Amino acid sequence: MRAPRYLAGFDSAAAMVRATARYLSGRDFPALGFNPLLQPPARLVNSLPRRARELVYIMSGWVETVPPRRLDRFDAGELAAWAAAQYPERRFPGVAVGSSNGAAVHLCAALGIPWLPQTFLVPVRQRVDPDDPVEALGAALGPARRVLDRNPDIQLHHMHDAVQDRLMIRTMTYFRVKRLLLGAAYERFLRERLSPGGTVFVIDCGQTWPTRQIADRHLFQHGAVGGATEEEYREGGPRVAAYLRRYGSPRERWEAPEPDGRSPEAEWGFEPALLDDILRVARECGHRVVRVAFPEPQALSPLVADLYRWWYGQRGIPANRLLVESFIVMEPWWALRTGSVPFWTEFNTEPAFQAVNAYLDRAEPFDDIRLTLFNHGVESVGLVPAERWESLFARSRAGGGWLGAQPDRFPLDFSHYARYQRALRDLPTRCPMPGPLALSRLDSFLAEHGDRYRVRWERLAGSD
Repeated sequence: MRAPRYLAGFDSAAAMVRATARYLSGRDFPALGFNPLLQPPARLVNSLPRRARELVYIMSGWVETVPPRRLDRFDAGELAAWAAAQYPERRFPGVAVGSSNGAAVHLCAALGIPWLPQTFLVPVRQRVDPDDPVEALGAALGPARRVLDRNPDIQLHHMHDAVQDRLMIRTMTYFRVKRLLLGAAYERFLRERLSPGGTVFVIDCGQTWPTRQIADRHLFQHGAVGGATEEEYREGGPRVAAYLRRYGSPRERWEAPEPDGRSPEAEWGFEPALLDDILRVARECGHRVVRVAFPEPQALSPLVADLYRWWYGQRGIPANRLLVESFIVMEPWWALRTGSVPFWTEFNTEPAFQAVNAYLDRAEPFDDIRLTLFNHGVESVGLVPAERWESLFARSRAGGGWLGAQPDRFPLDFSHYARYQRALRDLPTRCPMPGPLALSRLDSFLAEHGDRYRVRWERLAGSD
């Protein structure tokens, strides 16, 4: 199925669906899943001056934006139908539904099951000052109402983040839409593509964020998960003031609509209203429902990394290479083909860096550590520079290296997106591609090791 006009291909949900679906079809995930004809020109981007590279990045997002007038025809069901249509036409022992999460992509690859996202990004074509959240909210009120009036089964999170998304939000407004009901496409998938007695894994990321309720099913979120803290978005501080000066803003802090509550974080958080509909369909079909609950996106990563290491051991494969991935720069097929242990991070920020180090502090040493970087084009608050990421290589027994990165160009090394996968393919190790890890073996792993993680596995239906 061709991607709907309203889908942001550069977003976590779209990229992670493509990565999962390509793996289940026996294919790899080069260049974030985009057209391979774009890869040679992408490698030339780094030869441009900095400002030109920024413009290339901005325009690459702008071409995917939707003019506000077209929102009168927006149907969130088309996004769900697109996601469901990406997967091979066969039955599966399970399916995951819910939060976007790179570690969950590797979990689905191991189990041989699809993932259906709750949240999609709709990029609306608008020009606003990235450092004026009030202006951004006002400009988006009309477009948001058009989306909500036509789609009663979604919640709209208008996310405005001048840190991670500074370049993109100059030309677009981020509407993240969360499904409150399964809808026709997802319900049909659970009824027709899940084997009798199969398992629905609800990927439930508990990350929340301060929000302002604008109307029924309409929330405004200033800032997002990344390097800056909630307090810095709300009150400013030295890091924010320095950041704004760096980008020529006359402001020292942001003035945003005052939050009046907390909500599931726009990109990563799970909206629990969907759970009732999942349980309804599962009970009608005799499916098992397991909620996989964790407090923040990276909390699932240590468990999945250890699961892969345990699985490799069960298969007699050395588990001595760690593959550190960032955001959508991931590769589930080649992770397994090269016998790499995947550790996913949300971004290249301080919390991500600390998460990798915390994992290495307790894990058995690795011989080799390989690293990708997500380049978002901004020297943002809390960004960890490339030389600090490079220090991770010293934590391996035999060294490590970048996967196609030019660290001196970070965070504007945009040609990295065309090189990371080839660099992973060039690693000499080759392992047999496995069949799916049986759900019973996942249960065995969790029974033996599950209590050491910040992840709760809760059976909600099908316990008999």
